[in-house]
Amino acid sequence: MKAMTSKTPKDTLTIMTELVLPNDTNGFGNLMGGRLMYWMDIAAAIAAGKHCNAPTVTASVDNISFENPIKLGNIVHIEAKVTRAFTSSMEVYLKVWGEDSTQQYRYKSNEAYFTFVALDPNRKPRPVPQIIPETDEETALYDGALRRRQLRLILGGKMKPDQADELKALFFK
Repeated sequence: MKAMTSKTPKDTLTIMTELVLPNDTNGFGNLMGGRLMYWMDIAAAIAAGKHCNAPTVTASVDNISFENPIKLGNIVHIEAKVTRAFTSSMEVYLKVWGEDSTQQYRYKSNEAYFTFVALDPNRKPRPVPQIIPETDEETALYDGALRRRQLRLILGGKMKPDQADELKALFFK
């Protein structure tokens, strides 16, 4: 296997744009949450794939909070980038904006964290390169990723709470 080169979050940046059509909306004329999650999963998969140059699969999706609805006819902008890489998994942070082109304004709709695992040709987890944050925002996302990972592992039954040292450090000095 050739040596892996570290990458930056900007190397993984993926921006996806969609137009909300009637088939994408609910009875209130809002973009259906499931359709948005589908688009977010695609954007996150592309960002993860850019990072590891390998096929990836979704391992988990953290809390997706819908702050503002996106209406029929509006444009959806999804920004995804890898915030941290572990052994074979990567955390991808997504921000979503709606854009009302007739009123000419853009607004935040939601954000979320997805976790992807890189696969080798036998569909088994494979190592991924590390991420090197460059900006203050990227460093904050990178630093928080270990705590978010520990929380995911606890909630998924893969880690005992007393093993989550990063999380414990928040509550016990």
